[in-house]
Amino acid sequence: MTRPLIIGLTGSIGMGKSTVAAMFAAAGVPVFDADAEVRAMQGPDGELNAAIEAAFPGSTDERGVSREKLGALVFGDPEKLARLEGIVHPAVAKKRQAFLIEYVGAPLVVFDIPLLFEKGGAGSVDRVVVVSASAEEQRRRVLARSGMTKEKFTHILGLQTPDSEKRARADHVIDTGTALKQTEDAVIALIEELRAASAAR
Repeated sequence: MTRPLIIGLTGSIGMGKSTVAAMFAAAGVPVFDADAEVRAMQGPDGELNAAIEAAFPGSTDERGVSREKLGALVFGDPEKLARLEGIVHPAVAKKRQAFLIEYVGAPLVVFDIPLLFEKGGAGSVDRVVVVSASAEEQRRRVLARSGMTKEKFTHILGLQTPDSEKRARADHVIDTGTALKQTEDAVIALIEELRAASAAR
């Protein structure tokens, strides 16, 4: 049995990646959401809580890992961030492997990975789909989020591969700067194209 065609879905902050991932899922494509898995593993009784508390004392409470406290501990410290990633990334890789086994007969699956290019994951997927919108639209969406500041937004942008570079390296680009229905139509058309590519292997 051939394995599914693996689609890496990515996009910078505020580009609408979660919306597009939901469109893939609604169309019946299995989606592995790396961020959602991390949240689950760091929630109440999460399997990563003990290891994170041991490495970063005071970062957890009865609700699991406190993103605020942990963020304050690792923010701007590459060494601490690498230590955290050393706990989280292998656990996510295990979950991703289990997901692939579960959907081994599917024509295609989506890996929703925010930092696909930044963390060098593009080589482990068959096709890369980048979700994108104009810089103005991105800024408007992100600054409308609760707790977001211009400084924080600038810092996050500095950590991410520029959108123009992501678009250049993508196999497919989904534009979310249009009406939702247009984006949905583009996703459906892309799914048909990818299913055909999967069947032709």
